[in-house]
Amino acid sequence: MLTRIRFALKKEEPYSHLKKILGFAPHNIEIYQLALRHRSSNSDRPKDKLYNNERLEFLGDSILSAVVSDIIYHAFPNQREGELTTLRSKMVQRETLDKLAITIGLQPLIMSNSKLNLPEANGHINGNAFEALIGAIYLDRGYTKCQEFLQRLITSKQLDMERLSQADVNFKSKFIEWTQRRRVTYQISHTQVDHPHIIGAKNFCATLTVEGIVVGQGIGRSKKEADQKACKTALSNIKRKSFKVQLNQIKPDVSTL
Repeated sequence: MLTRIRFALKKEEPYSHLKKILGFAPHNIEIYQLALRHRSSNSDRPKDKLYNNERLEFLGDSILSAVVSDIIYHAFPNQREGELTTLRSKMVQRETLDKLAITIGLQPLIMSNSKLNLPEANGHINGNAFEALIGAIYLDRGYTKCQEFLQRLITSKQLDMERLSQADVNFKSKFIEWTQRRRVTYQISHTQVDHPHIIGAKNFCATLTVEGIVVGQGIGRSKKEADQKACKTALSNIKRKSFKVQLNQIKPDVSTL
């Protein structure tokens, strides 16, 4: 079953909704319709497998990175390169874009298999559509409009740059720093598991060990996402007394404070 783009409800209503999201009138409405079409909706176009938003997503990803880099470069004149890179990563990561797409009202316009658009499906369809939307804006109105669109979202706090700058979301970096301070070895292994909600789809399961002790597991649509979840769990587990006892038995010289 497909969730149809709401361009069929009332003739003018969906166009007005999209215009409200963008803050300007589109010149080429067809390219925005394509930006909001997920590949799972191609069942009615078996001979046209490219009629989806993946190419626009590819383009939008690069444009979004450039625009965000430009904005934060000028917004944070005293931040170092590494700090700017971290903030950009937080702003363009899938979880941020997923939430942003929902906040601005983009989700109801996306055409996809209805099951994929459920929160538990965790397929980042909303965030991917947002990137495709950026690609569509770039092709339709140019780079400057992309800047204006993103800046408006930041100004209105729909994309809260200040909050993201203070948020610590890179659990893997924090975990690696911990292992380096303690001089312990860690290993992350990956296996593929069936998606609990989508037949035929796969998730990655990351298992994290320290000196052979399992300290965390995480499941995600990508290895990167699974790693982050495993490291988040591990950062909690390594504080437990039971882990410290186990680690001390293996490496008595390690400080677990």
